[in-house]
Formats: sequence, structure tokens, C-alpha cells
Amino acid sequence: MRSPVLPLTWHLIRSSGRRGLQIRLLAVGAAAVGAFVLLVMVAATLGSAARADRTDWRTPEPARHGTALQALATTYIGHEPVTVVSLAQLPGHPETPAPPGLAAFPEKGEVYVSPALASLLHQLPASRLADRFPKVSSYGTIGAAGLASPDELVAVVGRAPTDPAVSEEAEGSTVWDIGQAARAEISGFSGTQASLFTSYDQQTALVGVALLVMPVVVLAAASGRLGAARREQQLAALRLAGATPRQIIGMTALETAALGAAGALTGAALYAASLPLLAEIPYGLGGWYVSQLWVGLPWLAAIVVAVTGLITVSAVSMLRQVATSPLGVAQQADPRRTRIIRLVLFVAVLLHLWSATGGGQLSTRQVLGLLLLFYGAFWLFGPWVVDRLGRLVGRFARGPATLLAGRRLSDDPRGAWRTVSGLVLAGFAAGFFAVSMIGMDGSAHRDQVAVAGAHASEVRALLRDAGVTATVDTVGEDDWDGLLNGTPGVIAHISGGGRARLDTAVTALTPANPARPPFTQDYATAGDRTAIGRFAEVSTATLALSFLVATTSAGLTAAAGVLDRRRIYGRLRLAGTPLKVLDRARVRETVIPMVALAGGTTAIGVYVSYRLNKAVGASINAAGALELAACVAVGALAMFAAIGGSRPLLRRVTEDAARSAD
Repeated sequence: MRSPVLPLTWHLIRSSGRRGLQIRLLAVGAAAVGAFVLLVMVAATLGSAARADRTDWRTPEPARHGTALQALATTYIGHEPVTVVSLAQLPGHPETPAPPGLAAFPEKGEVYVSPALASLLHQLPASRLADRFPKVSSYGTIGAAGLASPDELVAVVGRAPTDPAVSEEAEGSTVWDIGQAARAEISGFSGTQASLFTSYDQQTALVGVALLVMPVVVLAAASGRLGAARREQQLAALRLAGATPRQIIGMTALETAALGAAGALTGAALYAASLPLLAEIPYGLGGWYVSQLWVGLPWLAAIVVAVTGLITVSAVSMLRQVATSPLGVAQQADPRRTRIIRLVLFVAVLLHLWSATGGGQLSTRQVLGLLLLFYGAFWLFGPWVVDRLGRLVGRFARGPATLLAGRRLSDDPRGAWRTVSGLVLAGFAAGFFAVSMIGMDGSAHRDQVAVAGAHASEVRALLRDAGVTATVDTVGEDDWDGLLNGTPGVIAHISGGGRARLDTAVTALTPANPARPPFTQDYATAGDRTAIGRFAEVSTATLALSFLVATTSAGLTAAAGVLDRRRIYGRLRLAGTPLKVLDRARVRETVIPMVALAGGTTAIGVYVSYRLNKAVGASINAAGALELAACVAVGALAMFAAIGGSRPLLRRVTEDAARSAD
């Protein structure tokens, strides 16, 4: 016998009218946003790893039977790192393969530069940058295979085996050289150590992903429950008419799976079309190559299936009451209470987080696990708080709008929680990131240029010839507080300051020690600045995406709530309730739990960040309080705007009260 599930599903969709079509379009839109954000998150994580893989060839990998010498050095121009790879073929040895991005191993005197560095060499005077490299009639170009970003500044210089730039002294001797200077005999370019400037990218991206996962899940779950009240009424009627629970579940799963798949495929298409624009968004070293942000068909299919499955499961999970008690649903006699076990579980998770962050350093995987655990616990805890808030508000209400809002909160705490959950969880991200940007003061070595192993007289002469005024001091092995950190050499204090003077001084002092380029505080603080910079960039992107997802979720849920409750609104209008009262009740239904819960999660985010910083021995950024206040204000305004966007819809569904109540 032919199953009636498909014909019935199609009939319900066709007969749902304009309101039903609007709800389904909202569901498709929510699924599209969720899939798009998930794909962007995955692309950033995978792309960060791909960028790091393109830099590991620059750190020389020692070989037992080396055929060439390779030295890594780092210099800076305008606070931006310039990676310099010096290569020298050893005589009497087999030819060394070409490095990534080059067609052949560079000959002595050849200089290859990245497109971004080539542009900079033409823009700036030679005394600021070009004079740091051997003079050539023209520069070769490093291809994309050897670059992590199209904005990266990289130079590959061919040297003689006797050149000081590839001597043993080029290995470096200060603590600042780790990740910025190295030297070894090599036989190829199969290194495994990523550049200092890309090694933090994926770890910090993963932290952002962990904080974004739950808001995206909330959005996808909300899209699966759009029109839940209308669907329950229709399916309850079918259940009373003789439909089996399996048929009810099959109809819902079929409809929501189709809507979820349509939305997820739309989001995937939007992601693919926006790849060139996404590649322009800077992260770390700069923009991206489009190929780095393409997740591939397996990941694309997995995200589409995941979003579709999540929406389907969310919709089907709402059918328990329809399957077991269709008469109660038809009569709308189901106050959806929550149990105190939610509070017990939430307290248990908080105690676990307290003990887990109490001491010792945490790995990236542990941090991600704790964040996901907290999000999951708060997702269970939120409806319980909303339920209790509704009861309190209803008991102490002094006006009809507040009374209606309290009754709605206590009658459907899960629905009210879904409206505000996105912003509540985004508030945790705001609180976490606002104070976790570790501050550092680099002013101790401002306007200084250090040259290891140089002589003061030579340094003075070079600076004088370049027209740079400076005070020159010689430091020894016992000076551990200076820029050279216990390495004998010379420190020049540049008069007048400014990046142009400092860059000119660095260029002028390059011949003072060809094996060790002169460096400034940018070199000394590179490791900390890179980690902090990546964290700050991820925090900004996370907050922006969190508020986007939260606002979308709130707007869609509010609009669907109006459509779902149009019969109730119609009856209230027939009873004489003014439209303003209904709108105020709807707004307060959102504002009350948002203020109570978003404030709590923001405070918890601040505290968790403080505990994590304490675990790694770092300080918090007190100035982040201003950023936190701005984020909360923007998020609240966006939420109100999203809810206010459904006000015309409320007016339309209540214009003909008699028809709405019918």
C-alpha cells in the first residue's frame, strides 16, 4: 500500500497559504545563514593550516648530506616583518631542488621577492628598504606556492657559500632569534616548522570557532522550529483523525529536511560566490589566496548535511506532545515547564570549570572543550531561568503588557529562550574577549636599533653617512635588560623618532654585520605581538559573527512567533486589547530574559577569561571594558531592531481580528 506521508506533506504545504510560505522562507533564510557562517568558520580554520604549511620551507631542516646552505633572517619595515631566505649552493654537490615559488635554485646575486614586497620596494626610497638587499637590475618574483598570503613580504637571495649571510653566525644568539633566525645545511625544502608569523593562526581560529558553534547551532535549531505552533495544530488534527505517530514524524522530517537542504545549499552557494570577497579580509599576514579558503566538496557536503540534519532533528523533537497527547495540543493546554535538574547540572559544570582553570597551563584542546561544555550547560540552564523569570514577572506585574509578557515566558520558556539565546551566548564571547587581549608595553626600546657584534665607530660612521642623528652605546654580555639581551654589540638611540628615520637607520646599519641584520623592538617583541594580534583579530571577527547570528536568530524567531500566535493575537484584539499593549508585551517578553541572562553570561565571560589568563600567568586588558560596553550596546540595539522589524507583521495579522481569530 502506498504511503500517504508524501501526498499529505505536499498537501499541507500547498494549503498553508501566504503565512505558511512566509514561515518556510524564514526557515530557509535561517538555514542559509547558519550554513554560510559554518562554512566561513571551517574555511578560516583549514585556510590557516594551509597558510602555515606554505611557510615551513623557510626554516632550514638540517640534512646529513647537505647540498646547500640556507639561512633565515627577519627584518622589519613599518612594523611589518620581511622574511629573508638566503641560499647558497655548495660546490661539488648535487644540485638542490628549487624552493617553493621559484622555478630554479637561485644563483649567486639573484634576488626574488614577493609581489607585495616588490610593490613596496618601488614605493619607498632605497635608503629605507631596497639597500638592505644586493643591488640587481631586476627582481625575480616568488610564486604563490612559496607564500602564505598575497600581502606577505618575503625575499629569497642567492649567495656564495662564503657569504657571511649564510655563515654559522647567521644562526643567531639572542632569545629574540627563535623563529626569526636559523641556519643549516639542507638538501631540500621539506621543513616541518611553520613560520613564527603563521604558527598561531589555526589555534586562535579554533578558539573563535568554539565560541561561534553554539550560536550557529541555536540559529539552526530555531529555523527548524519556525512555525512550530502552526505545525503542531495541523499535525494534532491529523493525529486525531487517525494518523500514526510514525506518519506524523515522517511528514515533519520530510518537510523540514527539504527546507533545511534548500537553505543549506543556498548558504553554500553564497559562500562559494563570496570567496573572492572573503579572501580580501585580512588575518595575520594579510589577505588570503582564494584556494586557501575553499573547503572542498567533502566539507561542503558535510556542512550541508549537518545543517539539514540539525534542523530536521530540531523540528522532530517538538513532536513528542503531538504524538502522545494530540488533544492537549489541539486545545493548547500544554504549559511547558522546566525542571530543577537543569539548575543542578549548570552548577555542576560551573564547579568543574572552576577547578579546571584553577592552576596549570591549558592546551588549546582543553580550552575548546571547556568552552563547549559551558555553552552546552548554559543551553540547558537558560529555559529554566526564563521559566522562573516569567513566574516572578507574572506575579508582580502592574500592567497588562507586563502581565502578558510574564505569562508568555512561563507558558513557553523554551520558545522565549530561543529568541534571546543567540545574544546571550554572544554576550559570553564579548565578555571573554574584551578582557583577554593581553596588554604589553613596548616603549622600553622605542627608537632603538641594535646590531650584534658591531663596533661603535663603524655604526656612527654609517649613521652619519645616512644623515641619521643618534647616540651610540656599546653593550656587553652582562647587559640583560637591553635590546640585545646579553649579546655583545651596539645600540643606537635614534634622535627624532618616527618610522622613516628608524627604517633608514636599520637599512644604513645592515653592512655593520652582514650575518645578523640590525633589529628594533619589533624584532624583540615579535612572538608576543603575533599571538596578541591574532587573538585580537579573531576576537573582532567572532564578536561580529556572533552578533550577526544572534540578531538573525532573534529577528527570525520574533517574526515566526507573530505568525504562530496570530490566532491568540486576534482573540486578544477581539477582547479589546490595544495593539500597543500587544507590541509592548512582545518586546518585554524579549527584554526581560535578555537583560537578566545576557548580563550574567557577559560577567561569566569576563571571569572565565580572567581565570584563563591567570592560568597562563598573563595580565588582562583593562581598557577592554570600553570595548565590552560598546559590544553590548551594539548587540542590544541590533536585537531591538530585529524584533522591531516584525512590528508591521504584527499589525497586518491583527488588522482583521475576526478573521485571525477564526
